[in-house]
Amino acid sequence: MSHSAQHAAGNLRSIVNMLLAMMFFSLMDAVLKTLSAHYPPLQMACLRGLTALPLVLAWIQWRRGWGRLRQLRWSLHILRGCLGITMLALFTRGVSELPLSSTYTIFFIAPLLITALSVPVLKERVPRAHWWAIGVGFIGVLVAIQPNSGDLQAGFATTGGIAVMTAALCYAVAAVAGRLLSRTDSSEAMILTMMVFMTVGGGLLAAPGWKPVSLDHAGLLLALAITGFLGQLTINEAFRHGQASAVAPFEYSALAWGVALDWLVWQTLPEAHTWLGAAIIVGSGLYLVRREKRISEVHANAEHP
Repeated sequence: MSHSAQHAAGNLRSIVNMLLAMMFFSLMDAVLKTLSAHYPPLQMACLRGLTALPLVLAWIQWRRGWGRLRQLRWSLHILRGCLGITMLALFTRGVSELPLSSTYTIFFIAPLLITALSVPVLKERVPRAHWWAIGVGFIGVLVAIQPNSGDLQAGFATTGGIAVMTAALCYAVAAVAGRLLSRTDSSEAMILTMMVFMTVGGGLLAAPGWKPVSLDHAGLLLALAITGFLGQLTINEAFRHGQASAVAPFEYSALAWGVALDWLVWQTLPEAHTWLGAAIIVGSGLYLVRREKRISEVHANAEHP
């Protein structure tokens, strides 16, 4: 298989994983939003890691992956861990104040940041089509949240809005660091170190304001563990096999989940401009999928006439 065909096949595999990751993380965020009424943001970061840790350890044992935890690039693992704690604490703060759909639309600056960072850091050559897809997707975000309206200015100006934008920056840097790590370190190492950092680091930072965990929340904490673990698994696979610039736009699919969960759980629906923005976002993503699939098929046919 040629280099271009491998790229396209890897991108398609990564896109599927990214779509699954957005589903799992959206469900996790709904749980975070529910629990954020009872616990501080840093405690939520700790609980996110602590609840998923047993699943991660069982998964590594099942894969017999302990041997793949040697010779880690600790500097990048530490960077990802610190960014992960900060991102989750800030995101929890934002989602406690804003609807899920509004939180996601502000957070959608992340794919643009990931693509921009992938050029100098990952040395990726970003095709013009990827820039167009991300640019159009971001226009869709702006349509969805209407930055000229008083509501959005208020949304951006709130503590929650600023927290979500800062979380997006942390996430983008962590995603690019994860792509660098995936070249040398195993999925087991990347997921385990992230969960340990969240558990230990988040716990130490949350200790002064720690609130007792209620048994009434056991079901929600189990849901947090499962969705968080599966989300981490699929997002690592997404950035392992494909170009960051091709995979990142599919984070926009979280908007559909945010809208659905806002309606199902909190009985709120977005306005018409949000639906229009979502259509633009989905359209840009579908264009990129079709393009990657077409490139893959063209190269496959050229090699096997």
